[in-house]
Amino acid sequence: MFCSRASRALLGVLAVSVTVACSDSGEEPGGSGGGPGERKPQPVLTAAAEYAYETTSLEAVGTSRALKSVTIESAVSGEVVEVNFSAGDKVEQGQVLLRLDDRDERLAVQAAELELADAERQLDRYQRSVQSGGVTQSDLDDARSAVERARIALERARVDLNYHTIRAPFSGYVGLTDLDPGAWIDPDTAITTLDDRSTLLVRFELPELLLGKLQRGEDIEVTTWSNRFAQATGTIVDVSSRVDEVRRTFTLRAHVDNANDVLLPGMSFRINLSLQGNRYLSVPEVSVQWGGEGAYVWTIEDGKAQRVAVNLIERNQRGVLVETDLQEGAPIITEGVHIVRSGMDVRPLNAELGENDGAYRDSGESEEGEES
Repeated sequence: MFCSRASRALLGVLAVSVTVACSDSGEEPGGSGGGPGERKPQPVLTAAAEYAYETTSLEAVGTSRALKSVTIESAVSGEVVEVNFSAGDKVEQGQVLLRLDDRDERLAVQAAELELADAERQLDRYQRSVQSGGVTQSDLDDARSAVERARIALERARVDLNYHTIRAPFSGYVGLTDLDPGAWIDPDTAITTLDDRSTLLVRFELPELLLGKLQRGEDIEVTTWSNRFAQATGTIVDVSSRVDEVRRTFTLRAHVDNANDVLLPGMSFRINLSLQGNRYLSVPEVSVQWGGEGAYVWTIEDGKAQRVAVNLIERNQRGVLVETDLQEGAPIITEGVHIVRSGMDVRPLNAELGENDGAYRDSGESEEGEES
C-alpha cells in the first residue's frame, strides 16, 4: 500500500523472517551469536498515537436578503410628476426618487410663513407697549402663544410639502417600478424596492443537537448552487434564543460580504460546516485490525507486542479516531501487524531506516537518491 523506502525494506526483512521461521531445521532461529531457542525480534514499522478532534461535517441551506431592504411607499396621496430612477440604478442616501404634485403644499407653506410673520410683528408691538401700560401681561402672553402656534403651523406645512418628495432612505440599488408621470398613488402604492446589498444577511437552520456549537463571530463557508459564483466566507452575527418546538431546529444569521455585487438578495446558499467535537487518540488506519472481540491495534511495551482493544469513533484524512487506554505518543505498529503475536519480541525499524512515520507517507512520494 505504501511505497516508501522503509516499507520496501521492511518487506524484504519480513520475507527473510518468514523463510527462517519456515525452515525444516527444527530449531528456533537464533540471534547473532545466540544459541538455539533464541528468537530474533520481529521487525516492524510504527507510528506515534496522537490526539485529534472529532469533526462533524454537514450542509445547510440558507436564504439571503440584503442587509437593508425596504419597499418604498408614499406617506400621502398625489399625482406623480417626476420619476427620477430606473430599475437597477445605484442611488445614494437622500437622492430624490419621485416627486408628487406639491403646488397646494407650497402655497400652504407660504401662507404659514405669512401667519408667523404677522404673529411676530404683533408680539414685537406688544413688547414695546407693555412698559407704557398700554398692553396687559395677559395680552403679551397671548401674543407669544400666537407666535408659537404660527411656528408650529409652518413646520407642519413644511412636513406636508416634504412628503411629496420621495427620497432614498439609504444608499443601495432600486428595483422595478410601474409608475410613470401622471399616475395617481396613495399610501398603499408600492413605488419600488431599495436594497443595500453590499452585505447579504443569510439565514439558515440547524438541528437542536448542534446548539452551542456555533457562536457569534465564527466564520462559515457559503457557496451558491450555480458554479458561476465563487465560494464566499460568512460571519455569524445572530443565534436565535429559542428552538422551534415543531421542527426542533434553531436559526442563525450570517453576514456575507458582497462588495463586488455579484450576489443578489433572495439567492439560496449551500452552507458547509465542519464542527469540532470531542478529543480522541488518532491512529493510522492500516494499524486497525479486527478479531472476534472487535477492533484492536498492536503497540509495543518493553520491546514486546501488546494487543490493545479500541473503539472506532471516526475516520478522517489523517487516520482513525479511537477510544482506548493508550496514551498519546504510544508506538502503534503499522507494518508487520499480520505477523506479530501477543508477547512477541519486536524491533521498530523506523530509526534504522531513517523514517519517523511510515504509516503516514504518501504513496506518490519521490525518493531522492534511491536506485531504480
